[in-house]
Amino acid sequence: MKAVSKLLHKIPPSTLSCSYRYLSSLQQTSSLLNDFTNFCYHRDLPRAMHALETMEKHGVYADAVTYSNLIKCCLAHKAVREGKRLHHHVFSNGYAPKTFLINTFLNMYVKFNLLEEAQKLFDEMPERNVVSWTTMISAYSYVKLNDRAMGLFVLMVREGVMPNMFTFSSVLRACERLYDVKQLHCSMVKVGLESDVFVRSALIDVYSKLGELLEAMSVFREMMTRDNVVWNSIIAAFAQHSDGDEALNLYKSMRRASFPADQSTLTSVLRACTSLSLLELGRQVHVHVLKFDQDLILNNALLDMYCKCGSLEDAKFIFNRMAEKDVISWSTMIAGLAQNGFSVEALNLFDSMKVQGPKPNHITILGVLFACSHAGLVNQGWYYFRSMKTLCGIDPGREQYGCMLDLLGRAGKLDDMVKLIQEMKCEPDVVTWRTLLDACRAHRNVDLAAYAAKEIQMLDPQDIGAYVLLSNIYANSKRWSDVAEVRKAMRVRGLRKEPGCSWIEVNKKIHAFILGDKSHPQIDEIDKQLNQFISRLTSAGYVPDTNFVLQDLEGEQGEDSLRSHSEKLAIVYGIMSFPREKTIRIWKNLKICGDCHIFAKLISELEQRHIVIRDPIRYHHFKDGACSCGDYW
Repeated sequence: MKAVSKLLHKIPPSTLSCSYRYLSSLQQTSSLLNDFTNFCYHRDLPRAMHALETMEKHGVYADAVTYSNLIKCCLAHKAVREGKRLHHHVFSNGYAPKTFLINTFLNMYVKFNLLEEAQKLFDEMPERNVVSWTTMISAYSYVKLNDRAMGLFVLMVREGVMPNMFTFSSVLRACERLYDVKQLHCSMVKVGLESDVFVRSALIDVYSKLGELLEAMSVFREMMTRDNVVWNSIIAAFAQHSDGDEALNLYKSMRRASFPADQSTLTSVLRACTSLSLLELGRQVHVHVLKFDQDLILNNALLDMYCKCGSLEDAKFIFNRMAEKDVISWSTMIAGLAQNGFSVEALNLFDSMKVQGPKPNHITILGVLFACSHAGLVNQGWYYFRSMKTLCGIDPGREQYGCMLDLLGRAGKLDDMVKLIQEMKCEPDVVTWRTLLDACRAHRNVDLAAYAAKEIQMLDPQDIGAYVLLSNIYANSKRWSDVAEVRKAMRVRGLRKEPGCSWIEVNKKIHAFILGDKSHPQIDEIDKQLNQFISRLTSAGYVPDTNFVLQDLEGEQGEDSLRSHSEKLAIVYGIMSFPREKTIRIWKNLKICGDCHIFAKLISELEQRHIVIRDPIRYHHFKDGACSCGDYW
């Protein structure tokens, strides 16, 4: 120690002072960096940003990993301003960040949905690796800027950067043409990524999106080993394209292969049950949903299934117990109530949503307008239609115009319909003119019907619905020569009217009935029972409404045609098959006719039954001689 002391005495004071200052500076720098690092790792954003300012004053920089943790902290706090501030700090005074750190900034801007800032940073990068390219391609694919995503992928390949499985997964979702998908599929095979789980899943998704379900199934079958991601993709592909049977078959195969069902699986299975209106199977799936009790997406799928299967009691139970409800939950319940004939309740729920729920969107307004349409609430419908901008911040689109036209048509305001069609900001399509044509049928305006049918035939000469509706309108007016002309035109074009079909689920089997079809094994017993019911109803005052006979038939021959309508056969079979306390649920491919509507009301009172009939437009709940639609449909 004495030797050291003597040595220090020999060093000039000025040199010692500089050394102490240097050591002090090193200690201060080390302390600053330690504090900054701790704040970043512990996600303490305010103190980290304060430490950053102090570091800048002393020209101190941290390492890339610490900065990346601060970026994650900015993302967690949704701190856009702080993120930009950090970007400025890292690129100041000639500091050259590593590619890894720049990629983290790219990801930050993408997550903040600041794609212009992300693109600018990407363009300025001195070196871009596969992560850089994939981040930008994924970003543009996510926001549906598909041309940009595809363009970047082409540039990436030209620059010699090899795509990885995440790149292919992202760019596949930007494909809008089958040709592009096929090209990418070949590229994957060349680089040996076609067996990757994420790539396979994306391939299945994109083939499904383009309606190429056979290609999707081919990709699925080529996999030697599968996991939940791929199973979920193929089940979702068929469920989303309303092929519920195949979706359910795949689900059974998945379970037999010992793969567990997760939220994604069950969501697709519920969608399949919804498309097939399989209420009992949907209830069985509900049991499996219970272990994911608070999953919002699953609860919304359950809610949709119960609404579309006509079980409002179950739908209300799910809705009322949901811990979290988003705009989809509210919109589904509002539309479900409206479709099942509870329009006033739907509008009351909408009022509650405006007070305690999320901001309504265009889907919500569709449900509200549907409720007004099926209750004849013209003034309220006009109010909600004209208030869309203030209520939701959106302008009416084709679907909202369609609902408003339907409302006016049901109310018999055909002149207002024509005026609204002329005011539409989008060109009228086939659905628009068919709505007018259907209103003309209901209110017997033959001349306007012919005009609407002509517009449809100009847009789509093969649209069979226009011919059928026009034929029905002429038939209702007893203009049989015009009916013959329409049917001749149909024959010339090779068009055939879809036969009316009704089906009912009994003992887990679907029983279908078609007008004039005698193939059901119990058809003789059903006919016998039907005749007995009609005899009893006739004694009580039932008179078949032959306005719904769309052929040149008279008297008993016309009544016989009505007698064998498919929904009557299904109702009788339901009465024969179920105990009195069980609801009879029937589905139809065509709109229920007026005579069958009267029959269902009367039989519900005569037999003390609850009958639910779902047609393509809405649900009819028949009970105690009345229908939930209030005879307005």
